[in-house]
Amino acid sequence: MAHETIHTLVVGAGQAGVAMSEHLSAQGIEHLVFERHRIAERWRSERWDTLVANGPAWHDRFPSLEFVGVHPDAFPNKETVADYFVNYARHIKAPIRCGVTVTKVTRSREGAGFLVETDQGTLTAQHIVAATGPFQVPLMPNVVPDDLGLHQIHSNVYRNPDALPKGGVLVVGAGSSGAQIADEILAAGRQVYLSIGAHDRPPRSYRGRDFVWWLGVLNKWDAATPGPGTEHVTIAVSGAQGGKTVDFRRFAARGMTLLGMTQTYCDGTLAFAPDLRRNIERGDANYLSVLDEADAYIVRNALDLAPEPQARALGNDPACLTNPILSLDLKAVGITTIIWATGYGFDYNWLPMDLYDEKGRPKHQRGVSAEAGIYFLGLPWQSRRGSAFIWGVWHDAKYLADHIARQQTYLNYHALSLQSPQP
Repeated sequence: MAHETIHTLVVGAGQAGVAMSEHLSAQGIEHLVFERHRIAERWRSERWDTLVANGPAWHDRFPSLEFVGVHPDAFPNKETVADYFVNYARHIKAPIRCGVTVTKVTRSREGAGFLVETDQGTLTAQHIVAATGPFQVPLMPNVVPDDLGLHQIHSNVYRNPDALPKGGVLVVGAGSSGAQIADEILAAGRQVYLSIGAHDRPPRSYRGRDFVWWLGVLNKWDAATPGPGTEHVTIAVSGAQGGKTVDFRRFAARGMTLLGMTQTYCDGTLAFAPDLRRNIERGDANYLSVLDEADAYIVRNALDLAPEPQARALGNDPACLTNPILSLDLKAVGITTIIWATGYGFDYNWLPMDLYDEKGRPKHQRGVSAEAGIYFLGLPWQSRRGSAFIWGVWHDAKYLADHIARQQTYLNYHALSLQSPQP
């Protein structure tokens, strides 16, 4: 493409990029969105076959467009979610160019703005919005050697149980992805081991209301920052099979073996931390605290919602919890596959390197970076607890678009002040 000049360039056309485009258009800001693959590509090609949204359709969407053909209380599957964003981009007439990869962004030497290098040419932009989201680089701890003959994959590569080699499966990580994948493989008749770390475990629903409703009325979506040490605590929640509360004790009752956090490997044996009970009980405490707050809210607001005393029954502790397994001889127990549901890291190597802290995380204030003109969108806890969810990124995008428009107002004032007064 010939060299272009644009006011704002948005990089990435997932939910963050589409939301950003809507709000920039509302502000009358000229912009382009570059996407290296297809709109919402990660929903299609980097998730397992049966993945569904973790929130119901009435909640996990943008305000001006509903899901088509999906009951409001249902959980749309991944293809439906991807199609939703394609339709939304069409709905708002988003100026998206697919098949364009941004390779480098540098500060322009010829004044304000940035020089953007892509695989199809160069572009100059006054503002850059990195809307590539939180799921960029799969993280796989270097624990088990690659030359053991084990099938080791990240959860973003997992598709279905039939695609795995025969034998037992160890899933490391028990957030939404790990819990759902382990449950699905267990239901397929495989022997499953699940390594569980610290997590929150909210009820899928309680007293006739989904947990997203409870987090809303209890003002938990607007929590501004995570508590100390909880920045990476995962949420074990699932919309699979119509939506149900993740219950690790029930997993064990069906034959799954629960383990503590994965630690070290030596001579065919994998060691686990003695923290399984603590992690399970911490998840239970989180679960029960939501029920307590919900009950108090119902009383305070005189709501007519039927009691649900059975929700507080936690079930019996399985043997793997009362007598935890601290090591496994992988070959002896028949494990042939390890699925690492261990999250993602950031990859902004196309942006200036001084924008990040010592752990490689973007330095920002609600998405506004320290480098004037560069913004981040789609980060976990970007402004609140809800930032990583579909509806949350829409609100964060509005804040950034408003910020860009406000900066332009200041620049316009400065330009006007330099003009000669009229006679």
